[in-house]
Amino acid sequence: MRFRTLACTSLAAFCLATVGCSSIASRTNSLSDERILSETGGVLGLSPSELILIERRTEGTNTYVTLKARNGKTYACTVNGGNLLSFGMTNPPVCQPR
Repeated sequence: MRFRTLACTSLAAFCLATVGCSSIASRTNSLSDERILSETGGVLGLSPSELILIERRTEGTNTYVTLKARNGKTYACTVNGGNLLSFGMTNPPVCQPR
């Protein structure tokens, strides 16, 4: 536990001393298209095979995606995390119909 606290503190200090946490988070994003489809599909109650990733962009710790479902509906989703600063973990995506 003490090591984890030290590691988090060190990482935060490194972020503040360099180009900024947002830039590091964007550059170290490790979310694959498949993982995005899997996580957003779970939130939408659809299987990943029912979704098509139309557009994606990463800004800071957030990845913004536009998805189209097989039924024709389109969704705008935000996935937070999936980068060095979050140790690859993500929060549940937030999706809204378009």
